[in-house]
Amino acid sequence: MIPPRFRPVLEEVAPLAQRFRDAGFRLYLVGGSVRDLLAGDPAQPTENPDHAEMDFDFTTDAHPADIKRLLAGWADAIWAQGEKFGTIGAKKRTPAGDRSYEITTHRAEAYQPDSRKPEVQFSDRIEADLSRRDFTINAMALELTTDSPTLVDPFGGAADLLTRTLRTPLGPHESFSDDPLRMLRAARFIARLNATPEPGLVEAVRSMHERLQIVSAERIRDELDKLITVPHPTAGLWFAIDTGLADEFLPELPAMRLEQDPIHQHKDVLTHTLAVVENVRPLAEWKAERGPDWPDFDFRRTRLAALFHDVGKPRTRGYAKGKGVTFHHHDAVGARMTRKRMEALRYSNDDIQAVSELVFLHLRFHGYSTGWTDSAVRRYVRDAGPLLQELNVLTRCDCTTRNPKKALMLAKRMDDLEVRIAELAATEELKAIRPELDGTEVMAQLGLQPGPLVGKAMAFLLEIRLEEGLLGDEAIRRRLDNWWQQNYAE
Repeated sequence: MIPPRFRPVLEEVAPLAQRFRDAGFRLYLVGGSVRDLLAGDPAQPTENPDHAEMDFDFTTDAHPADIKRLLAGWADAIWAQGEKFGTIGAKKRTPAGDRSYEITTHRAEAYQPDSRKPEVQFSDRIEADLSRRDFTINAMALELTTDSPTLVDPFGGAADLLTRTLRTPLGPHESFSDDPLRMLRAARFIARLNATPEPGLVEAVRSMHERLQIVSAERIRDELDKLITVPHPTAGLWFAIDTGLADEFLPELPAMRLEQDPIHQHKDVLTHTLAVVENVRPLAEWKAERGPDWPDFDFRRTRLAALFHDVGKPRTRGYAKGKGVTFHHHDAVGARMTRKRMEALRYSNDDIQAVSELVFLHLRFHGYSTGWTDSAVRRYVRDAGPLLQELNVLTRCDCTTRNPKKALMLAKRMDDLEVRIAELAATEELKAIRPELDGTEVMAQLGLQPGPLVGKAMAFLLEIRLEEGLLGDEAIRRRLDNWWQQNYAE
């Protein structure tokens, strides 16, 4: 019997299913949407239990040309970029908003040993298609073209979902040979569903992780983003580290395991790093805890910055008498390493700039241990620029001490800083800190032509702005004149 929570989905897709049935084809809802609907109890750790948030994947015995013909007149838009792989996409407006659909001919595909792209073969059997899915929990289908919707579960995915067991439909070596990215996808489902991988799956990743090298950097990047943004990614990250998989796409991560951190003495750097990643919670959780006015921030980028923030420590490890192990300048070194790794993973320039800058700035807060003067607040805000809230969140989350008094002290210092920022922001344009005079005004005031002296004058005015705030037009022109007379007037 199909659970009642399936009813809205079945009602929505019924007209599409009828088109396929009338044409003599079968249509199946497949993959993650079936998994999430089966797990629909709110107590289950699913990301999208509400069907209004889902995009639907289907498989069918119809071939691409037939799929396009059946979608015509029903879908609002159709695209066929994936046609050579058997996939036709469509979009349709529904009461819940625009919905995306992908309909794929039953496939039985396999990767060649040195290929990054699958060699597609179509199949007439749903069981063959499901056998080529990544995990049993995703190898379930709901047939929509029968008199009563029927669950097709040849590999026991429903039971595995209930017991939170991660298995592959075929043997794991065969499955991961078909698509090596599935090894990294396993890390995501281990984290997302709090699932336990079967021993054979773990052994297969340990012995096959080098095969990930044939997968494109873009696909690895996208899968890493999905892993890093599940609510609790630590178990998946440990899986990738312990099996050797991380060595293939993020070798800087396991390298931190051997570095003892003198600040977080109870943790090595890797353990501390994963704790910081966990501390970066989604925006909704911050708003629930701190109130609806808590500023927005980019959750994915901040999680990535947490993952990379101490990546420079292995390269900067030193020893100072009386202090023990040190990691001087690991922020600057780590920022360069972050940039290089993210470039290799084909992240966008905006992502690379933002995350590497957060790594570079992640110690900035601790440089103001004696209190937050107006000047210090201005410089902190100026340095953070548009990443201010991401930097504040990362700074808060970088506290993983087990000492309650120390944790409370650091949290209070961060609270104090945010109060000081708000106070100054009420009287000054902190988000756009610049000299009170622009270059044109400086040249008119001093009788200069464009050149290096204008730049020096602007730097002098910016320093005044940071140290003293806004002085007013008359006062700042007087200061500029005095500076010029003392340094450059003949």
